[in-house]
Amino acid sequence: MLGSATLDTLAHDLRFSLRTLTRNPGFTCVAVLTIALGIGANSAMFSVVQGIILAPLPFPEPDRLVFLWQNRPGVPQLEASYPNFKDWERTSRSFNSMSGIAFHNFDLTSPGKAEHLTGIRGSSAFLATLGVKPALGRDIAASDDVVNAPPVALISDRLWRERFSTDPRAVGGSVVLDGKSYTVAGVLPAGFHFLADADVFTPLRPDMPAIYGERSVDAIGVLARLKPGMTMGQAAAEMSAVQSDLDRRYPDANRGVGIVITSLKQQIVGDVKGTVLLLFGAVSLVLLIACANVASLLLARSTARAREFGIRAALGASRGRVVRQLLTESTVLSLVGGALGIAVAWFGLRALLLVLPYNLPRSANIGLHLPVLVFSILTSLSAGILFGLAPALHSARAPVQDTLQKASRGATSGSNASLRRLVMLQFALTLVLMTGAGLLLRSIRNLWHVNPGFDTQHVVSFKVGLSPSFTRTPAGTRETYQQLLTRIRQVPGVEVDDITNMVPLDGGDNSGPFWIGTAQPASLQEAPHALYFWTGPDYLKTMGIPLLQGRFFTPADQVASGKVVVIDSVLAETFFPGQNPVGQTLTVGHWGAARVVGVVGHVRHWGLDDLGTYNPRQIYIPVYQLPDYMVTDFFRNLTILVRTTLPPAAVMPGIRDVVYGSSPDQPVYGIKTMDEVVSESMESRNLPIILLSTFAVLALLLASIGIYGVVSYSVMRRTPEIGIRMALGANKGQIFRLVVRQAIWMAGAGLVIGILASIALVRLLPSFSHLLYGVGQSDPFTLLGVSTVLLIAAVLACYVPARRAMRIDPMDCLRTE
Repeated sequence: MLGSATLDTLAHDLRFSLRTLTRNPGFTCVAVLTIALGIGANSAMFSVVQGIILAPLPFPEPDRLVFLWQNRPGVPQLEASYPNFKDWERTSRSFNSMSGIAFHNFDLTSPGKAEHLTGIRGSSAFLATLGVKPALGRDIAASDDVVNAPPVALISDRLWRERFSTDPRAVGGSVVLDGKSYTVAGVLPAGFHFLADADVFTPLRPDMPAIYGERSVDAIGVLARLKPGMTMGQAAAEMSAVQSDLDRRYPDANRGVGIVITSLKQQIVGDVKGTVLLLFGAVSLVLLIACANVASLLLARSTARAREFGIRAALGASRGRVVRQLLTESTVLSLVGGALGIAVAWFGLRALLLVLPYNLPRSANIGLHLPVLVFSILTSLSAGILFGLAPALHSARAPVQDTLQKASRGATSGSNASLRRLVMLQFALTLVLMTGAGLLLRSIRNLWHVNPGFDTQHVVSFKVGLSPSFTRTPAGTRETYQQLLTRIRQVPGVEVDDITNMVPLDGGDNSGPFWIGTAQPASLQEAPHALYFWTGPDYLKTMGIPLLQGRFFTPADQVASGKVVVIDSVLAETFFPGQNPVGQTLTVGHWGAARVVGVVGHVRHWGLDDLGTYNPRQIYIPVYQLPDYMVTDFFRNLTILVRTTLPPAAVMPGIRDVVYGSSPDQPVYGIKTMDEVVSESMESRNLPIILLSTFAVLALLLASIGIYGVVSYSVMRRTPEIGIRMALGANKGQIFRLVVRQAIWMAGAGLVIGILASIALVRLLPSFSHLLYGVGQSDPFTLLGVSTVLLIAAVLACYVPARRAMRIDPMDCLRTE
């Protein structure tokens, strides 16, 4: 424990520090505001790190929750087939429980008005695996998860409140989903969230034969809870042996298939973790610049107080006593700045939440919680020691006699050298941040000029939950869509429309195996894979995709006619080099052999920056040729695309009238223009661009203030020298150039260091380099542009001190000397 003498000394230091800082309000305000900006930016960014990465998942023992995935050569992560999942569940010994899950959209028509809902189909162990119990009622039982069992559902707390007014009797009641009545088995706890804001949870049971009946159809995710003491490595080794046995027993579907195990948190956070940590590293550079800035101020101030320190040392004060006093002053500054920084972080966080991507995982956890406040306090203390240590040691090392003599004449050369190094550091770090922001801005500019392979203008997409009364039979479902498209085409402003199972750039995946000819390969997983686009005959016109060879589909391509497909240019060039693919036979897995009737341009489906490294081949299949057993499962998720001559906002009311005129229980949802789809596909880049640009501007401001302060201080201390130069004949222009040259030299040295550092960092940080597109990691134009901006900022920052130096009266200086 601290003794009373130590406490008295500390109290004395604090009182003296407060008196000293209040006697210099200008210096104190600048230092406090500088450190507040650095601490505030870091606290706001740490709240993102805490909420997304560090905060534990809201489940019991979350570190034991894992996801199991299949993989195959070239594809690192795939969902599992339902039969494989059942074999894993039956034979594995590494897990307490295992559950298959699949997202499934529902159209609710009772009670209340029609509404489209996000749902999850999960096997009976789903909630038990997570360690969650219903707030009301019961969980889904194993007897519910079998074919032909009475339909049951769990509903969310939101649905319970809005549709049942929190009536406990909702349990045992019913909801009508997709035209089928489900008994409400229970209500989930308020705030329950798993990967998405789902409102309905139903049994997974294999009543969708087109999806769950095939061992080679990858359709479900697999969640599991490790047994106590079991590691993911041990579980992976066991599951590899299980999968090897399945490969041996079912070679046509499982040959070449492997097993991957990831933690649930890793699966939720995904690639966002690297981006968030990258941005936190960037904002830490801003704090370093702020610390260097305040250190410059303190160093200049301590040099001006050299006489005071010399007298104190002459009166018996030890070097340690002087260091402690100065560190106390810097710590007081940093704590006051940190307190103000928390307010800055609060406002900054509110602005940050407005620009966060809508699909950023765990964003609800972001806020100024206790861990963030503790981080702010610790960072403030550390910053106070960091920026106060160099000035304190510099003042304590100076000999007493030299200090008293030099204090009367001017600054020491050592302090000037330290100030110059601090300015170089600020400019080097600022260049790193500005280079990163510049590279990202050039990347996003390049992406906006990429041709996605279709015309994004004047196209709107949406979905319709068809009334169950129209979809009782496959033939009725087909006819309903055809009639709906015909009526929509008559709406004023609609030019052409059609349906598709996937919209380019929206992240959907419907891939599967194919092969040339009719001879099936030994393993479907090792066969080449392509994206399947199920579309109608007017899809190309609606999307503006060019037809390169042959024809596209016609209304005659129906289920009773011969099977036809259209392939994209990538598939044609890969598998029919130097040949005409039109007329060739191509077999689509799970559908059958078809004749190639046309070739169309390639569409960038996975993103504007997708260079075709993942599943680039594309096959178009007539949606009206889907066999009856596939219609129920596939038609319910179709998207309607409309090309208009009017703005979407002007044409959508007429389209809604057509849909609701057919039946009032048909919700229209998911309305987006293709421009919005393209923009959303680049949302993962928006956050790093906005934040890194903000940090770069803040760093530029701090660096400019830093060089202004150093040059102003230098002019003040060199006043006698400047006066003598002018007395000896130097004109005002020469004095101006003398001051500006000093600033440019410091900035230039910092820029050289910063260029080398930025080139190295971009190459060493894959989480940053993967955000670049169409621009080199050491792009000379970006480096040149950023360096030019920084040099201009340095010249502008020293303009006022240089003008002040020009006005020095040499006679006044000589009389002072």
